Amino acid sequence: MFDPYSVDALVLAGGGCRCFWQAGFLEVVAPEIELRPAEVAAVSAGSAMACMIFGGAVDEGLAYFLERTERNERNVYPANFWGDEPVFPHERIYRDTILHACDAAAFSRLRDGPDIRVLLSRPPPWLGSFGGVAVGFLAYETEKMVAPSVHPTLARQLGFESDVVSIEECASPLELAELVLQSSCTPPFTPIYERDGRPVLDGGLVDNVPVTALTSRVANVLVLLTRRYPPGAIPQSDERLYVQPSRPIPIDKWDYASPDLVRATLDLGRRDGREFLRTYANTVQRPSIRRS
Repeated sequence: MFDPYSVDALVLAGGGCRCFWQAGFLEVVAPEIELRPAEVAAVSAGSAMACMIFGGAVDEGLAYFLERTERNERNVYPANFWGDEPVFPHERIYRDTILHACDAAAFSRLRDGPDIRVLLSRPPPWLGSFGGVAVGFLAYETEKMVAPSVHPTLARQLGFESDVVSIEECASPLELAELVLQSSCTPPFTPIYERDGRPVLDGGLVDNVPVTALTSRVANVLVLLTRRYPPGAIPQSDERLYVQPSRPIPIDKWDYASPDLVRATLDLGRRDGREFLRTYANTVQRPSIRRS
């Protein structure tokens, strides 16, 4: 039976703004179970959440993001196509939020925390950058509609590869922000990024719930999803517990103009976190002495 009081690893799915559900959930659950995983696997915006959570900067990041989205009237500015300002404001807001939250103090705390392993995807060389974008996201959306799965396989079958980068490889908050953005690369909301001279795309193309980014050493794994799946689609395991939202998350993943929906998403996570504790308090004996 899964033991929530002895979590060895945490997995945070991607999902853009839907990942604020994870922040609300862990705000309630993490102090109660004294969550101290050895590893965290994350992808896309889930990696941003991981950095803010374990950098002790959720409040700072949330307040800054809400302030920016309060001032951002829409998600696309067609008139900017002929000007110097971006048509899509997302990359600028996303990058600034990470840099604001994960400052030098938060970055230092991250270096002392769990090994946060961030998943990227690499398109096959024969597709090139723009072909990789088109084929990768078409495969992802097709599989989601035709055969929804927690762990998609179509992109891998087409030659996309995964690349796992530990935040320990980042020497500064700027490098950390770049890594998170690379894992979240979703044109046209972001540019196409490169890492080590090769294009990268959103890691969710190869696994939006990146258990594959964990090492083989961890066993008791808590997995936080960001959308609901049909019955039978979620894997069952004694060593891995998948938790999904109790209802569809109210915000879209690239909605950077709806701060009230961000707050509603956080509140849903908090409610689901309280329900999680009620459920497991009745099925698992709480230890009198927890892990140090």
